[in-house]
Amino acid sequence: MFLHEAYPRLNDLLRERAAEGCSVRIAVGDADSDNVQQRGREEKFGHGIESRCRLALMHYRPLLAVPGIEVRTHGTTLYNSLYRADDQLLANAHVWGVNAYGAPVWHLRRNNDGGMFDTYTDSFGAVWGTAHPMES
Repeated sequence: MFLHEAYPRLNDLLRERAAEGCSVRIAVGDADSDNVQQRGREEKFGHGIESRCRLALMHYRPLLAVPGIEVRTHGTTLYNSLYRADDQLLANAHVWGVNAYGAPVWHLRRNNDGGMFDTYTDSFGAVWGTAHPMES
């Protein structure tokens, strides 16, 4: 959600990159899932997490028909937020009882196979496999 707040041109950038052949995959927590709601209770954020998931989907909705861009929702436990471009990744570790903005962010680079970078990208792939395409 914060990406659209900080960079209002984000959807334009994603459209441009997709047109250049970049594969864009966006997975957002399902606001109605038990796990997202539980995280909100743990962070004492109430319905804030759920509403942020809904707002994020509202921002991404205009991208649904763009070739090369996929948006899905998932109901898995939200252990981290991942932001990847090529061989670089930002991992925002979720800390119990702490809002994401107060938790650490690690900047990882792929140096070799099987390292932390691959652990996080494999995790995203597993979540992606459970996720459902966002409905228009």
